[in-house]
Amino acid sequence: MAVQKPSVPKGTRDFSPVEMVKRNFIFDTIKEVFKRFGYLPIETPSMENLTTLMGKYGEEGDKLLFKVLNSGDYLSKVKSDLTKAESTKLTSEISEKGLRYDLTVPFARFVVQHLNEITFPFKRYQIQPVWRADRPQKGRYREFYQCDVDVIGSNSLLNEVELIQIIDQIFQKLNVNAEIKLNNRKILLGIAETINAKDKFIEFTVALDKWDKIGSEGVKNELIKSGFSESQIEDIFSVINVIDQDNKHKILFLKRMLIDSETGLRGIEEVETVLNYFETLPLNIELELDLTLARGLNYYTGAIFEVKAKDVAMGSLCGGGRYDDLTGVFGLKDVSGIGISFGADRIYDVMEQLNIFPNEIVASTKVMFVNFGEKEEKYCLPLLQKLRENGINSEIFPDSAKIKKQMTYANNKNIPFVILVGESEMEKGILTLKDMINGDQSEMIFEELLQKLS
Repeated sequence: MAVQKPSVPKGTRDFSPVEMVKRNFIFDTIKEVFKRFGYLPIETPSMENLTTLMGKYGEEGDKLLFKVLNSGDYLSKVKSDLTKAESTKLTSEISEKGLRYDLTVPFARFVVQHLNEITFPFKRYQIQPVWRADRPQKGRYREFYQCDVDVIGSNSLLNEVELIQIIDQIFQKLNVNAEIKLNNRKILLGIAETINAKDKFIEFTVALDKWDKIGSEGVKNELIKSGFSESQIEDIFSVINVIDQDNKHKILFLKRMLIDSETGLRGIEEVETVLNYFETLPLNIELELDLTLARGLNYYTGAIFEVKAKDVAMGSLCGGGRYDDLTGVFGLKDVSGIGISFGADRIYDVMEQLNIFPNEIVASTKVMFVNFGEKEEKYCLPLLQKLRENGINSEIFPDSAKIKKQMTYANNKNIPFVILVGESEMEKGILTLKDMINGDQSEMIFEELLQKLS
């Protein structure tokens, strides 16, 4: 049998111990902030019924769903003519489940299914992987983690304010220089109404959502393909042209433009209310009203957010918005929710590129005992146990190998301290502590060691 070259599917990755320590630093930081704002954790299955997932992400999103083949002899139950190219119909017959595309739709399903077990407003966070059959590229993977925080069962704009505060705190703690882009789908709907293109609202937002990827000319071509007239496109771009003005000037412009759109004016009012809160609340991150922001997913109905790194060319690090009736498709009408999702993988890529991970997080072990032999092992093991009981990550090299080999091991694992206990130390009842960073060595009793390492 030929030797198979090991590999993973495109768009997925293995993670080394060093990478996992850094990733867990991101997860732990995000989780800490979520909990501080009163959110509780849930988990949902990796697989959902396709009836749960399909139709929630728009036509393009549905194409990116990973479908799971039915178990057993699934082809024996197929009614379609296999000689015909009817992949959509065939898929529905051979696949009933799919890997989750995001965490928001499964969350809506969870709320309805567990309605009698939760208290509204329901504040939850969820940190799990999702899958998309996308073309892998820089910052875009087929398997990646999302860190979601949502509150459902409340219309209050204080929720929008709180989510902005969460974004601000998380990126400040991660030391990532970022900016928040804010818009409102009601404003976009108001623009569509004003230019008599309400029936093409989805096409309008899908095209606008590609602004960062394909630029103004690309968006213009997308709109032309969708049947927008030249005058409609001119009106759309007249809005985009105020992009360099400050938030207050943009709002004044929109109030004039959308004077006859009740929906549009309501969206402006919501944005203005949120921005006004931050006139008195301290905010470290830049908050900008961005009229090109559309968030292509169909379920958004109000405020929408996106976060970009300012020092690295990367896609969105965080995004989300308000959805007024996502639970309605599962039978629970008129329940508004709002949430944001942090892309841990992109955040990792940004922090790695900028080299801003704290140095100390890489060293999972703080101190290592050098192994001089069986007698020394028996002497060191009780001391090792006491260090661990005091919360100090410690280990002993498992073999009495050459000192150079043991020191290389400690260096490769970024262990900052090494303890040497030979016959001389055992006779004196002391330890020799070596600082692996500056090379200094000092003798001390165990209590002094404990105090120093703590």
